[in-house]
Amino acid sequence: MQGSGTTTSVWMSASPGPMQTGPMPAGNADLAAEKPDVIVVGAGIAGVTTAYLLQRSGKRVLLLDDGQPGDGETGRTTAHLSNAIDDRYTEMIRLHSESGARMAADSHSAAIDTIERIAREENIDCDLKRLDGYLMLAPGQSPSTIDNELDAARRAGLEDVERMDHPPIHHPGPCLRFPRQGRFHALKYLAGLTRAFLARGGRLATRAHVSAVGQEGERAHVHVGPDHTTIDADAVVVATNSPISDRFAIHTKQAAYRTYAIAARVPKGTVPDGLYWDTLDSYHYVRLQPEEGHDLLIVGGEDHKTGEARDMDSRWAALEAWTREHFPEAGAVEYRWSGQVMEPFDGLAFIGRDPAYGGRIFVATGDSGMGMTHGTIAGMVLCELIHGSGSPWAALYDPGRKMTNKLGTYLRENIDVGRQYLDYVRRSEVESEQGIAPGEGAVLKSGGKPIAVYRDDAGTLHRRSAVCPHLKCVVHWNPGEKTWDCPCHGSRFTVDGAVLNGPATQPLAEVEETARRTG
Repeated sequence: MQGSGTTTSVWMSASPGPMQTGPMPAGNADLAAEKPDVIVVGAGIAGVTTAYLLQRSGKRVLLLDDGQPGDGETGRTTAHLSNAIDDRYTEMIRLHSESGARMAADSHSAAIDTIERIAREENIDCDLKRLDGYLMLAPGQSPSTIDNELDAARRAGLEDVERMDHPPIHHPGPCLRFPRQGRFHALKYLAGLTRAFLARGGRLATRAHVSAVGQEGERAHVHVGPDHTTIDADAVVVATNSPISDRFAIHTKQAAYRTYAIAARVPKGTVPDGLYWDTLDSYHYVRLQPEEGHDLLIVGGEDHKTGEARDMDSRWAALEAWTREHFPEAGAVEYRWSGQVMEPFDGLAFIGRDPAYGGRIFVATGDSGMGMTHGTIAGMVLCELIHGSGSPWAALYDPGRKMTNKLGTYLRENIDVGRQYLDYVRRSEVESEQGIAPGEGAVLKSGGKPIAVYRDDAGTLHRRSAVCPHLKCVVHWNPGEKTWDCPCHGSRFTVDGAVLNGPATQPLAEVEETARRTG
C-alpha cells in the first residue's frame, strides 16, 4: 500500500535510501505476460512472507503492491517480536480455551523462530536480536493482574515466564518476564526478504493498484491498473492490512484503530535492552533501536478508533510525558508517527480462506497490534493451505469463525458503525471554506452532500466527495497525518482522494463544479 501519512517512522527514515541491506528492490514483472500459480496482493510483512514461502515451496508467485514494499503499515510498526499476546493469555483462555491459547503461544513463538531462521539463511542484516520482554503492572492496579496472567501464560505452555518484583527500568511494582522475545528493523528485514523472493524466481509489480478480486469456478483473478488488466491464478492472497476482497464478511468482525509512537535519542547503555509493556488499556509499549553512537527509545500507545479523534498532538505529547517520567535519560523526540491496527474482536488474526468466496481467495488481516508475528504466521498458514495440506493453527485463525464469545463487542462495534451514518444529517464542521486554515481540512455540506475540503499551505483548496466508496460512510479529517479517515471500517485517503488504506479500492469521488460553492 502507498505511504499512509505525512509523519515519518524510524524505519521510513532509512528506506528506500541506502541501508546496510541495500535499498528496497524494484519490480520486475510484465503483467501482460505473467502466468502465476498464486497472486499475492500487498507487499507488507504478511504479503512478502507469504510470497516468499510459497515461491520457496515451488509455486510461481506474482506479488502486487500499489506502492513499494513496506510503504504501508509495515513501515509504521514498532517492530516488536513477541509471543506475549496483546490481549493477554487470561483473555485468550476465556475466548479460545486453554488449547487455543496454547496454539496462539506456539504460533507466535514459531513466527519469531521463522524470522530468525530466514534472516540467517538469506543473510539479511536487520538488527535482529533476541531479548527479554516485560509485562509491567500499571500503577494503581491489583497485583492479581500479574499473578493471573502468569498462571494463564504457563497454562498456555510458556512455562519459562517468571514473576519479578520490578522490571530493569524505572517502573515500580511487579512484572512478568517473557524470555526469548525479539526486535528487528522492520524495513531492513522486508527489503532482504523481498530480494530473497526475487532471487528464487518470484515476480513483483509495484505501482500496481488492484481494484477488484474475484473467483470464477476453480480460478481466482484480480483486476490491476487503470485499464483493469485481468490476471488469473489458482489462488489469490489478499494481504492489504484491511481486506479489499469483500464488503462485509470480515469487516463486521474487526475494527480499525490508530496507534501512536515517538522515538527519542538516549545514550547507549542507559536503558536496558528489552521489550516493555504495561497493563493499561490502552497500554504503552517500549523498545530500543540501536543507532551509531546512540540508541533510539521507541514508545507507543494512546490508541483510538480510526476517524474518531482529532487530538493527535495531545496524544504524542502524552507519550512524551510518560516517556520522560519513566526514562529520564530520553533526549529530544526525533520521530513521531502513527499507524493503523486492525483489532479483531476476539484478539487473534484472520488468516485463511475469505468466507465471502468459495475457497480460492485467501486473506490475512486482524494484526491486533502484533503485525510482525501475525504477518509471519499468515505466511506459514497460507502456504500450507494453498498446498492443500493441513495447518495445526488453521482453525484458530479461520476468518469464518463466529464471534459468539464476543457477541457484546460484536454488537457494540457494529452499532457504532451504524451511528457514523448520522454524519449525513450533521451540520458542516465550519461555516464556510474561509474557516479552514492552511494545512487543515474539514467536511462541509453543499446541497446536502458532504464535501471534504483541504486547504494546502499555499492556500489552494482541494475538494473531494467526503463519502467513502466502501460502504458510503462520511470520512473525517486526520490533522496528524493530513489524511481523510473513514470511521466505519478504516479506509484512508490523501487530501486529493487517493486510497491509502482499504477496504476502499476507489478514490474519493471528484466534486462537480456546481457543488463547490460551500457555506
